[in-house]
Amino acid sequence: MEVSNTQVIYRDYITGFPKVTDFVLNTTTISLKVPDESNGVLVKNLYLSCDPYMRILMRKAQDNNIFTSYIPGSPITGFGVAKVLDSKHPNFKEGDLVWGTTSWEEYSLITNPETLFKIEHTDVPLSYYTGILGMPGMTSYAGFYELCSPKKGECVFISSAFGAVGQLVGQFAKLTGCYVVGSAGNKEKVDLLKNKLGFDAAFNYKEEQDLDAALKRFCPDGIDIYFDNVGGKMLDAVILNMRPRGRIAACGMVSQYNLEEPEGVKNLIQVIFKQIRIEGLSVFYYYYLYPKFLDMILPHIKEGKIVYLEEINEGLESAPAALIKLLSGCNVGKQVVVVARE
Repeated sequence: MEVSNTQVIYRDYITGFPKVTDFVLNTTTISLKVPDESNGVLVKNLYLSCDPYMRILMRKAQDNNIFTSYIPGSPITGFGVAKVLDSKHPNFKEGDLVWGTTSWEEYSLITNPETLFKIEHTDVPLSYYTGILGMPGMTSYAGFYELCSPKKGECVFISSAFGAVGQLVGQFAKLTGCYVVGSAGNKEKVDLLKNKLGFDAAFNYKEEQDLDAALKRFCPDGIDIYFDNVGGKMLDAVILNMRPRGRIAACGMVSQYNLEEPEGVKNLIQVIFKQIRIEGLSVFYYYYLYPKFLDMILPHIKEGKIVYLEEINEGLESAPAALIKLLSGCNVGKQVVVVARE
């Protein structure tokens, strides 16, 4: 049986800031059966996740072993939640709910289903598996607990603190007994960080002429842990304010993604003087911890100890604008696209 299949097509490699017109909707057809020679699964996509790393894939491939650039003229890919309609893989059957990498389209044939996670807990919103219970949640958990080794009473600073990862890292830090400061790009986000997400302090980095001075004002005794989502000038200023033997988790460099020439970091000598540890974070190496993560996070969600903010966009046609909104920092909460509600 074949059905129509609407897709979000990536036009071509992008320089500068992406625009909605860099994507186009296309309708084709797809069989709802997995080919006999495949061990894949055929899924109906329900929720799609907009994430900052997707901007990296809009460029021609550079030397890395994690990401593969989007192919011009093809649907873009990203994390999502889906329902299995047909399966030739022993780990999945018709009716299973899964999360993992899929294409931005109504239906997808996933030929490497080993990368999918079966959803066992359906007493929480399914959209959470694009965020708090999916890749961003695991990124927050692994980055904070595995890389940063937090201790009660330490000062934690998080850039892009209102993002899908930052909002969770801040709450994990509060649960650990840390003093938590975040930066964001507008007053609404700053207020939500303090009043909704429990941060001890937060500031709008766009209103600060001197980031070094701002950090000294909000973290007067220095920073023990920096969860870096932006890189660039903020990273440079933070290094000056790190305490001896501080830890920096390099999770993202969103301030650099649209630049033709990345900004340099000038204060690296402080890494030597203060014995600061900087470690890159790639969540793919930590998925083995997913069961342990669920054991920790699910009770906190159900008991209301962790809050998660989402911004829901209805329909696949809303996906390009939703992604651009995220990349421009105009979203309020985790950016999610609803393709279908089962």
